[in-house]
Amino acid sequence: MNENKTNINWFPGHMAKTRRLIGEKYGSIDIVYEVVDARIPFSSKIKDIYNIIGNKPKIIIMTKKDLCDMKVTMEWVKYYENLGNKVLVVDLNNGNDYEKIVSLTHEMMKDLQEKRKEKNLKSKEIRALVIGIPNVGKSTLINRMCKRKVASVGNNPGVTQNLNWLKTESDILLLDTPGILWPRLNQGEVALNLSAFTAIKQEILPADEVAVHILKKLSEYYPQILEELYGLKKVNDDNILEAYEIIGQKIGAMKHGEVDYEKVSLKIVNDIKLERIKGITFDRK
Repeated sequence: MNENKTNINWFPGHMAKTRRLIGEKYGSIDIVYEVVDARIPFSSKIKDIYNIIGNKPKIIIMTKKDLCDMKVTMEWVKYYENLGNKVLVVDLNNGNDYEKIVSLTHEMMKDLQEKRKEKNLKSKEIRALVIGIPNVGKSTLINRMCKRKVASVGNNPGVTQNLNWLKTESDILLLDTPGILWPRLNQGEVALNLSAFTAIKQEILPADEVAVHILKKLSEYYPQILEELYGLKKVNDDNILEAYEIIGQKIGAMKHGEVDYEKVSLKIVNDIKLERIKGITFDRK
């Protein structure tokens, strides 16, 4: 199994282009929606976000509430709020959670609208930049707020390609952006978390490294899920091969009596990708 530790260069041309185009539209942006995955509230934040958005008003929108460990995620909510951020945790697939975003946006823009009123100007449509790393739910958010499919939704990073202003029914215009990652990722905790939750394309990191990372996290934080799903009580560096053998036998991933390591790894990775594993948050304070 692959144990190499390397650095990942991840800065496709469309990401550089996105930064440039945001800069060109900067003057017309009223507020920023920074979208992060509630399961990795630290790893999925853009590391140099303020270099891109400056001092624009911002809401951190944590998506995938239905998949996260709410208790742990709320610790991150409090952390970011203590730093002066407005934070919402939402489930965009059910109900009308997006209305919380609409309500908070208009509340934060109240002073702007009041100043316009004082000048005898009519209220303006608020222009919101939607920004985040790949596959955190930006397109789902946009489709919800627009109440129609205007952005492509996929379980793979890199679907959105252009910057367009999109109209909603809430007097808010949304600027859709492709997912942004920082230029260089160290293959450590953050990179493995991003890969585990498909923010990095699956081929960037070896599947076995990502799968082992997932097993170790489940073992450390969610042993009940580990046992229920894979029949394992504990996973560490000393028993990885044994763990793979148990899973391989459980799911029928054996070749001539030997474990099909690739098949087991893909099974583990896909259990998160296909949302079979719920109630987990990997980032810890």
